[in-house]
This record gives sequence, structure tokens and C-alpha cells, in this order.
Amino acid sequence: MAGLLFGKQAEQYAQRRPKYPKEWFSMLASLTPEHKVAWDAGTGTGQAALSVAEHYDQVIATDMSAAQLEHAAPHPKVCYLHNPISASEDELVSMLGGDNSIDLIISATAVHWFDLPFFYSVVNRVLKKPNGIIAVWTYGYDIPILKNTMKMVYQATLPYRDPRTFLLQEKYKKLPFPFESLGYGSEGSPMELDMETEMTLDEFVDTLKTTSSFIKAKEQGVELLSDEILKEMKREWGDSTGSRKLVNRASMLVGKPKFN
Repeated sequence: MAGLLFGKQAEQYAQRRPKYPKEWFSMLASLTPEHKVAWDAGTGTGQAALSVAEHYDQVIATDMSAAQLEHAAPHPKVCYLHNPISASEDELVSMLGGDNSIDLIISATAVHWFDLPFFYSVVNRVLKKPNGIIAVWTYGYDIPILKNTMKMVYQATLPYRDPRTFLLQEKYKKLPFPFESLGYGSEGSPMELDMETEMTLDEFVDTLKTTSSFIKAKEQGVELLSDEILKEMKREWGDSTGSRKLVNRASMLVGKPKFN
């Protein structure tokens, strides 16, 4: 399970995963008339929840990994809750405050791990009608300055990839998203965005090691970053001791429940 997988690298995950641009959260907040309650589904260590809290009175941040939540940064507006995989739909709805209770739902690089029919059923129940919205997004490592390296990394990870991660690899173009578009991406056509971050080469390597395929390979005693890959990475990176500005390609879908 994804919760167990990422739980084993929770501390490193909290330290190394890039932050999402604050402009994204301002844009999403502008789409909801009320700013009382938001839900961050699959919060991990809370990177997105903290930014949502700048715009909403309360953020309910849930994850199936108790280990991830233990490394989440505390915030007075954020309530971190462990939701076990065994929770029923009614139990999860109750945990979130009941039907028609949420202004904004986000899932940051997590929705591809979910039982989508179950999740979307909960979404349609808890979002406020008619103005509550859901936004999901993901990002990849197709970084322009590391073009050859990331092709090599992709091939190395293939035997260890969970099938669900191919939704991520395809930038959510094949992600089911049965919601009314608000002009910020729609099913089959996500909105494309850039994420900029500064990292040293060592920090970037550590970030790669927090991905599911690297964790799975490590459990089997396999080191995916071969000498050949590291050599090419250093060549493309340039100055191996300095930080570089990296641009990650991101994809987002924003919508609201459809009404018959």
C-alpha cells in the first residue's frame, strides 16, 4: 500500500519534496466564495496543507500513513487525521465534518494512489453545493537540464513501478475526473504548470530516492542510480557543488460536482 511504502521514508520525504507555488493556492481560494474548511486528501507530511491554511479557517489533512503524519509540520489551523484504509465511506464523511461541509478539496500528487470511485463518492458528498471545488495535481521529473539522465532513470525504474504511477507519468491525462470544469483543466486535458525549486545535486538525488519505485527497489536490495546514471547526471548538471534552479512540469485539474 502507498501509505506503508511512503511511511518508510517519511522523514526524508518531509525534508526533500519540493514546495508547491503559493500562487496556486491563491488561485484556488479565489474560486470558492467561502473559506471555512478545506480538506487535503493524502497530505503526506503536510506540504500543501500549510499553504491552504493561509486561505481557509480550518484545514483537515488526512493520510493513510501514520508515519508520514508524525513528520508533518504543526499549524494551528491544520488538523492532521489518520484515515485507515478500512474506513467506510460514512466513517470518512463523518471524520470530515459531514455532508456539504467542505469548501475546497485538494489532493497534491496523491490521487493516483486512491480508490477513485470511493474517493469521488466522498468528494461529491462533502463538497458544499453548489460552489465547493476539488483540485488535484501532480508533477514529474522531466527536468529540461537533465533530459538524458531522466530518460535513463525512467528505464531503470520500470521494473519497480506500481501501475498506478503511470497516471502520474502520463501527467494525469488519463486520470478519471468526473467533475464540471472551471477552466483550469478538464478530464483528459489537465492544465500545465511549472514548479521552480533550487537544489544541489545531492539534494536532487535524495529527492529521487523518496519516490515509490526507488523505495521498492531499495527494499529488494537494488540501487537504481548506477555509476553510469550518476556520471551522466553530473555531466548534465554542471557544477556538482552548487545549487541549480530546476523546473518541474506539473499538471492540474480543477472542477466542481456535476448536477443532473
